[in-house]
This record gives sequence, structure tokens and C-alpha cells, in this order.
Amino acid sequence: MNRPTDMALLIDFGSTYTKLRAVDLAAGVIMAAGQGTSTVTDDITVGMQAALDDLSGHLGGLPDFKYRLASSSAAGGLRMVTVGLVKELTAEAARQAALGAGARLVGSYAYRLTNADLEGIVALAPDVLLLSGGTDGGNSEVILHNARLLGDGPLDCPVIAAGNRNAADEIRALFEAAGKPVTVAGNVMPAFQELNIDPAREAIRQVFIDRIVHAKGIDRAAEMFDAVLMPTPAAVMAGAKLLSEGTAVQPGLGPLVVIDIGGATTDVHSIAAGEPVNEGVVKYGLPEPHDKRTVEGDLGMRHNARTIVETAGLDRIAEDAELDGAAVESWLARIEDNVEILPDNNEDQAVDRAMARAAIAIAMKRHAGNVRIAQTAYGPVTVQQGKDLTGVALLIGTGGALVHASAPAGILSAALGDDSDKSSLRPRAPAMYIDRDYLLYAVGLLAEVEPEAAFAMAMNGIGITGGENERRGAV
Repeated sequence: MNRPTDMALLIDFGSTYTKLRAVDLAAGVIMAAGQGTSTVTDDITVGMQAALDDLSGHLGGLPDFKYRLASSSAAGGLRMVTVGLVKELTAEAARQAALGAGARLVGSYAYRLTNADLEGIVALAPDVLLLSGGTDGGNSEVILHNARLLGDGPLDCPVIAAGNRNAADEIRALFEAAGKPVTVAGNVMPAFQELNIDPAREAIRQVFIDRIVHAKGIDRAAEMFDAVLMPTPAAVMAGAKLLSEGTAVQPGLGPLVVIDIGGATTDVHSIAAGEPVNEGVVKYGLPEPHDKRTVEGDLGMRHNARTIVETAGLDRIAEDAELDGAAVESWLARIEDNVEILPDNNEDQAVDRAMARAAIAIAMKRHAGNVRIAQTAYGPVTVQQGKDLTGVALLIGTGGALVHASAPAGILSAALGDDSDKSSLRPRAPAMYIDRDYLLYAVGLLAEVEPEAAFAMAMNGIGITGGENERRGAV
């Protein structure tokens, strides 16, 4: 075959599979895909070579790629703990920074850390700790106390300090004196109710590139790629952001939501300001990041299947599946016996579909904002907390429960809001598409070097451009 020489190789080192996408940069289309079982815990090069061999079989040989870029969620992803001052303020700002950077948040602490807290943090074995607290010029006593405790203790992971700038020099000196790696970034909340999480996000990403890639053993395959740019969830977020905002040449698609339903978590990404749509609505609480990610660790289709059923209610799952509770329990028991199982009969498929609908509905409701009526001295006021996503025009779904479903629209539509719950600010009537080929991570990686090609690849691959692709991608 005549292969274009202007091609990119986009890699995702996942916990289960190493996935490859070969992209024709000029046409903005996927030429072929390949994958191999990830072997991060042994020798990552084995899984990578298997994926390359698979890709080569589809391409008829491997070209000389212009770019070979990677993301990774292998070996548990980027495990992160955040420490802040007030749970609802700087600690929440730190949490948003961590999630937006693609981290897997395994613990969150607020106020003055105790020795018991320190023991808990060490037991969580984070890859990175994000230390915040105090507005600029405000409280510095708590963040300094926490820095001393962390610096003197057995914690040995990199620390990113993103709190009160007046304490930054002393915090840096504390960790350096202890011989521990520290990065100082801009305060995640420089003033009350002011969010500034991008510097911390960038610092997290840089620590991931500089340190975690080595710690996870991914650099053992360094000759097979040029660079690991970011955690996989951050790549998905970058892909969604490119679609929403466009490029220097192509206009974006506007506010959108991406739902990624997986075996361990259900992730929701929204690229939207989320300002109140209706007049007279008053916003309450911490400002929401324009690019927001939430991770629902209790809503995984395999590792947390029973939690989905318990959260939604057994009767609700059974009713949605048009079966009895015994059928639901039977499928749960088999999942708990083998988390790799796939449904192979009509009953199991119906229960799995109902579970997916429940996971998506709950995750979307948690991610979106809500409104309530508050009584004030001047009468009742409509108060909004979180993002108003009712007007979002595009909803993209990905993940096995959607990609392999025979009727994904019926599952993804569970994310939509309606008049039965007017307090929830979920999307009301967006166009819905399925990222069937798991492209968004690849779009995010390619956007770093070739944004126009990345945008074209997303539009073609997800099917938003129309024609045959639209019939394939739209639901």
C-alpha cells in the first residue's frame, strides 16, 4: 500500500490495554488502530511491541511517524492527595485542580493535619500531593503547619504547593531542607471566591511527565515513542476542549459534555461556563472551572457494580431492565466473581444496560449544578450552585457500555434533565454522539502539536461532520 509519510502515532498506556491510533495528518483521519495487553507491572515493552505488531498488520507495515505521542493511566493512573485549609474553599479548589489535571484523587484533607492524618496519607501511597491553603496575604499558619508535618514525616512523593503566596518561600525551604521534591505554583484561590487552578494543573502535569512516567516504568519503552505528554484523563479533557473551542482556522462546537463510563469509574467532563440561563438567578458557592472533570469512583460498571445498584435502588434497576430482582442479583454475583465478564444473554444485557443508565444519570446529576429557592429578607430568591448545563448543545459518550451497546442512545439519554426534576441543571436537548473508536485521548495528544489535524480527526472520527461517519457516530 502507499502509506502517507505525514503520520502520527498516538498511544495510550492503559491499565488493561496499550492502545494505538495511526493518523494521517493531512486528511485528519485514523488510518488504523492496534492494541496489546498492557504489561506495565512486568516489562512495558512487551505490551507495546504487541500493540505495534497489531497496528502493523492493519497498515501493512509501520511508516516513519512524524510524531509518537503518549498518555497513560497505567498502574492506577496518577494517584493524588490534596490538602487544603477550608473544605468548601481552598480544599475544594485543590480538588478541582487535581481532577482537571487528570489525577485520580485518592484522598482529600482540610484544616490542620494531625499525626493520624499523616499516617493516612502515607498509607494511601500518593504519586503527588497538592498542598493548598489561605488566600494571598491571608492565613498562612495552617499551610505552614501542614508543610512542616509533611516535610518532617515519612511521605516521599513530590509535593506541589499552591497556597498563600506569602508562605511560598518558607514552604519551599522546608521541603528542600528535608531533601524532598517540591514545586511552587500559583495559589488555587488567591482571593476569596476566586478560582485559579490552571497553574496547579500545569505543575501536576509537569510532575507527571518528569517523575511519574519513570516511577511507573513507562520510560522503559522510551525508544518506541517520543514523549508521554499527560495522564489519559487530561488528554480526554484536552480533546473535549479542542472540540468545544476550535482552532485558529476552525470554529469550535461550543459548550459540550463528555461522559466516559468505565469498569472502575464514570467520568464526566464539561467544557462550559455554566452561567445561569434564566434571569434573576443568584449564584452561590465556589466558582466552577470552565473545564471541569468529575470522577465517580463508586459508579464503575464492573468494580463497583453493586454500588450502582444500591445507589440507584434494586427495584429501579429491575424495573428499567423489565426483569425481577433475582435477575439483577444473578448478574451482580457473576460480575463479582469475574470483573472482566461481558453479558452474553438477553437478561444480562438488559441488567447491564439498566446499570449503565443509572451510572450515567447519577454521575451527570452530581456533575451538573442545581437550583433551589432560598428565603431572604427581600423574599424568595432562586439560587444556583454549580454549573447550568441545560443549554449544552453537544453530548459525547464513550466507554464500553456505550460503544458496544446495540442502542446507545437509550443509555446516553439517561444523562438528560427533564421537567420531572427541575432543580437539576443537566443538559436538556443536546445532539448526542458516541466516540466509538475511543479517539478523544488521541485528539487531546495531537492537539499539542497539530491542532488542525486533531480537530479534523475528531470531527471525522466521532462523526460530527456528517455523511457516512454521522450515521456511524450519531445516536
